[in-house]
Amino acid sequence: MPKSSKVTQREHSNEHVTESVADLLALEAPMDYKSSQMSMNRAGGGPPPRGKQPDISPDLEDGRPAWNSKLQYILAQVGFSVGLGNVWRFPYLCQKNGGGAYLVPYFILLILIGIPLFFLELAVGQRIRRGSIGVWNYVCPRLGGIGVSSLMVCGFVGLYYNVIIGWSIFYFFQSFQYPLPWSDCPIRRNGSQAIVEPECEKSSATTYFWYRETLNITSSIADSGGLNLRMTLSLLGAWVIVCLAVIKGIQSSGKVMYFSSLFPYVVLFCFLVRGLFLKGAVDGIAHMFTPKLEIMLEPQVWREAATQVFFALGLGFGGVIAFSSYNKRDNNCHFDAVLVSVINFLTSILATLVVFAVLGFKANIMNEKCVVENAEKILGYLNSNVLSHDLIPPHVNFSHLSSSDYTEMYEVIKIVREDSFAQLGLEQCLLEDELNKAVQGTGLAFIAFTEAMTHFPASPFWSVMFFFMLINLGLGSMIGTMTGITTPILDTFKIRKEILTVACCIVAFLCGLLFVQRSGNYFVTMFDDYSAGLPLTIVVILENVSVAWIYGTKRFMQDLEDMLGFKPYTFYFYLWKYVSPVCLIVLISATVVEMAISPLGYNAWVQDLALERFQSYPPWAVAMCFALIGVAMLPLPLVFLARHFNWLPDGSNKLSVSYRKSLTKDASNLEDETRFILGKNPSEAPSPMPSHRAYLGPGSTSPVELITNSTSISGYGSSYQTNPAPPKSES
Repeated sequence: MPKSSKVTQREHSNEHVTESVADLLALEAPMDYKSSQMSMNRAGGGPPPRGKQPDISPDLEDGRPAWNSKLQYILAQVGFSVGLGNVWRFPYLCQKNGGGAYLVPYFILLILIGIPLFFLELAVGQRIRRGSIGVWNYVCPRLGGIGVSSLMVCGFVGLYYNVIIGWSIFYFFQSFQYPLPWSDCPIRRNGSQAIVEPECEKSSATTYFWYRETLNITSSIADSGGLNLRMTLSLLGAWVIVCLAVIKGIQSSGKVMYFSSLFPYVVLFCFLVRGLFLKGAVDGIAHMFTPKLEIMLEPQVWREAATQVFFALGLGFGGVIAFSSYNKRDNNCHFDAVLVSVINFLTSILATLVVFAVLGFKANIMNEKCVVENAEKILGYLNSNVLSHDLIPPHVNFSHLSSSDYTEMYEVIKIVREDSFAQLGLEQCLLEDELNKAVQGTGLAFIAFTEAMTHFPASPFWSVMFFFMLINLGLGSMIGTMTGITTPILDTFKIRKEILTVACCIVAFLCGLLFVQRSGNYFVTMFDDYSAGLPLTIVVILENVSVAWIYGTKRFMQDLEDMLGFKPYTFYFYLWKYVSPVCLIVLISATVVEMAISPLGYNAWVQDLALERFQSYPPWAVAMCFALIGVAMLPLPLVFLARHFNWLPDGSNKLSVSYRKSLTKDASNLEDETRFILGKNPSEAPSPMPSHRAYLGPGSTSPVELITNSTSISGYGSSYQTNPAPPKSES
């Protein structure tokens, strides 16, 4: 018998065995396995005789779907965590917050917050084998609202996130033409005259195509402008793709992940290789990773790094827990947590290299254009005798004017004509200024990056590849988001997953029509700013507190050792119990302060001026912003009060069939082995001091007490009584 077995631990403990777990389980109301939704469908419906139960895997125990392979599961977690934010948010934050110096606080917070909390979600999902609602009902019934809030945030995010996939689909199909439709401004015919579209001439071809041709945007959120037909069809296509990907659960989404998770890396590497051969790419990368150490000490940098770590791993959404719930219980989820976190971090760095190689090329193009335009101005001033030819250095050749020659000429003219220099309207044309123009989100993907690709040789090919990559990045995240919605519902209600998936997609499409109005982009910004940030942070800190302080870090560490077969590193004990909660409280406080001091508004596109201008939200939109936060957080107090006053069953005794089976099996085996070792009367058996004892922390209870007296995640949920009490917190 293995030394680590529960019987050996019991034999070596100082406690005398008084009753078996099987006797405790006998107190429970019998469960009809045959009629259970998660039954094995065995003939007769009952469990096999004691001692004859096979050692079967959890997925075979309860009929719960399981991943076909470890690779499929890892790709699913990577696809969920690596999303559009890695491509268009991380590079922006890196540029804004000190370049290469930003990687230091990001990596530190990844170690202190990201990996521990990611590991925590993977562990509880894998052990309990339920979605977010079921998991937190078992761990702490009064905080069962955590799972409901998580589900609602998933719903809000999924509504607008799929709109972005719809935009990418539209650009993807528009890329199959040469030249690309956003490469030049449209020409308007006015009788015999041909003039450039004024809105495009004042901005740029890519900016015009985004705001006018794609969104056909209004000038304020109050003016809906009606539905945008092309964007409505694109959104419909996006929901059809998502529905087909998740309609069979992980059986269908797991296969999709083989492509949607790996293809973006192929595209990123292709863009990196191509980008490194572009003129100015090295300038962009050098600018990106030149550390500005003085910025690294600013509190804002650490707050934004913590927020990015938080959302990059998908913490609190429920998708991580849902994916992990389809694993075998002995899967090494600690290895998975570290692996996925490192892959996510390296992907962000790879995407940053690609983005700034391309933006360096674009900055070089724009700088050369600036030099040419201003050189023509200077030539005009020379020909009209506004400027003297003596001001021009003798080595300057206007037909082959370099950036350095123009800068030298600019400085001479500025010094000599200091009084009237502003009237000349000359620009300095510095490459550094172009590189400092920080863009993120849709501005990066649909304006800056598309503009750079128009200068690529074979630009349609690269455009098709880029937007197909965005579609796959978004699809991977949407699969995780939808799984975070459907898994808790399927665990709670008896409903066919196909019917539920189709119903969710139809309802989501109808609700998503809000975002495909002509003013829809403003609502996308609103939902992105207010529907997820604060609610998700509160959800995650409550997850942390419920496990570390209510359930107990010591017991959780023991459960992990029982599940994984080895003792987790001790520093996780202190991270979960002290460091992560403190960091999350600071993050919540900073988020609330930021929301309080920042004006509630959005950047509206002003057609006449062809530029963005900040506008405050009207009163109804302000109410909508607070409603998004309130609705997402409302389940937390409601469930707490309902269970505190016993208006709602705690749900902790509704264990899955697999738990009852596995615990009955463990109990029967334990009883048989105990009788063999201790005899028929366990109280007469000796209790020697243990030669080895699993880690429980100082002042902890014995393994027998964990099994018989506590609400343990080993049995995850109740103490196996009719009305179990919630677990007591540790001192």
